[in-house]
This record gives sequence, C-alpha cells and structure tokens, in this order.
Amino acid sequence: MTLRHGQAVALMVAVTFLWATAGVVTRQLEQAQAFEITFWRSAFTALSLALILPLWQGRGVWRRMVTSGRALWWSGVCWAVMFTAFMIALALTSVANVLITLAAGPLLTALISRLFFGQRLARQTWAAIVVAGLGIAWMFARQLGEGGWLGSVVALGAPLGGAFNWNLVQRSQREGHGVDLVPAVLVGAAVSAAVTLPLAWPLRASAHDVAWLAGLGVWQLAVPCVLAVVCARVLKPTEVSMLALLEVLFGIVLAWLGAGEVPSPAVWQGGALVLGALLTHLWLTQRKETSP
Repeated sequence: MTLRHGQAVALMVAVTFLWATAGVVTRQLEQAQAFEITFWRSAFTALSLALILPLWQGRGVWRRMVTSGRALWWSGVCWAVMFTAFMIALALTSVANVLITLAAGPLLTALISRLFFGQRLARQTWAAIVVAGLGIAWMFARQLGEGGWLGSVVALGAPLGGAFNWNLVQRSQREGHGVDLVPAVLVGAAVSAAVTLPLAWPLRASAHDVAWLAGLGVWQLAVPCVLAVVCARVLKPTEVSMLALLEVLFGIVLAWLGAGEVPSPAVWQGGALVLGALLTHLWLTQRKETSP
C-alpha cells in the first residue's frame, strides 16, 4: 500500500482515534476485571494479527519471524509490558490520567537513550523532560490523597516499555538488524495473554464483555498498528509523534462523552505541562531539521 503525504496524515488521524477508544470501551464492561480485560484484548489482538500477517506479508512471515534474531523477541516483550500496564492502569484510574502519562513516552524515550544507550541529548530535550516530569509529578501528588496514584504508577509501565522498545529498534537498525514491528506486536500480544491468563483465571467475563474486548483486540490495536506501520513509511518521525498526541485528546473526549469521566483540575494542569513540553520540543526539533 502506497500513500501520498496527505492520505498518510488522514489515515494516521484515524489510527489515533481507534487507539483512543480503549478507555471508553473498558467503561462499558459489566464483569471483567483488570487482568481478564488485559487477557481478552491481548488474545484477540494476537489472533487478529495471526490472520492479518500472512495475508499482508505472505506465509513466509512465520519463517522470517523465527530467523529474525533476538531483537524481534525482545521488542515483543516490550510490547507485552506496554499492553499489560496500559489496560491494568485503565482499570485502576481515570482514562485521562493514563493517557497523559502515556503522552510522556517520546520524552522518556529520549531519557532512556541517554541513560542506557549513551546518546547525547540537546538542551531543549532536557528542558522538555524536566517540564513533563513536573507535570506528571503534579498529577501524582494531587492523587495521593485520593487513592488514584497506583493506577498512574502502573500506567508509567506503558511509556517505559515503549521507550526501551524504540531504543531497541533503533539500535538494531543501526547494526543492520531491522525489526519488523507488526510481528513484534503479535509476539507482545501473545506474551501478554499468556502472562495474564493465570492471573485472570477463572474467567468471569460475560458474552457482552467478551464482544467489547474482541472489538478492542481487532479495531483498537491490531488494525491500527498495521495501518500505523504503513503511515510511518510516508511520514517523518516527528510528524508521527505529533499526530499520535491526538490519542490523548480523542481519548479524554470519548471518555467524557461516552462514560461521564470529567478530568480533574490536576489532570488538566499536569497534562498542559506534559503536552506543552512535548509539542514545543517537537516543533523545535522539526524547525531544526528543516532549517538550511
């Protein structure tokens, strides 16, 4: 599939909208709890990708996965951490808290690259990391007295898993061992389902819940991940990062309209610092890349 730039932008906006449906869908569930929610979504994601991948990349995809080396499997572990932490956090705290925490992912990626992979960071990146950290700390501090801090701590696992994942992918590409992200997502979903199944047992989800979670596995994760990879072939990394921020906006609005979750003042205040720092950093980075 080959897209023009405008088509890739429009498709990426649709992808972020699909990603953003996780919060409002989980609020429609009747019986399923945190680990069972995670199990069903991951299981349906793995099943969907197991059907999509051979149709998209041919039957040889299974052979290529086996011979891809350790990077793909470590990337799959990172995806598993992201999937598991994200869904459990949604069961413990508000959608807005989780999405704002998730939005710090690009800055955490830069920080991990400095601490663990020795890459130097520009002063503007350090400044953005500090401001975003203050925003998240403000949200955590305001939640300590409300008992919602645990969900926000768990939510940090998602951007941290993503930070290690993107650094691993970049390092592998520099060494000549590119990681195919979609098979890695399949591995991550399978690992997440396998890990959470014993914790979710005995399964108590109603048919109503399973239907909603099947929709999440297919349309909130499997299909958008494939489309995002297609978009990334056309868009610059900074464009993808900026468009991905729409997930925060869409997710908060959907949870507000569809589940009556009104974000607290602390979320608006901390979120403004996180998103402001990230947008400013992305704008400065893009300006530097396009300057003569």
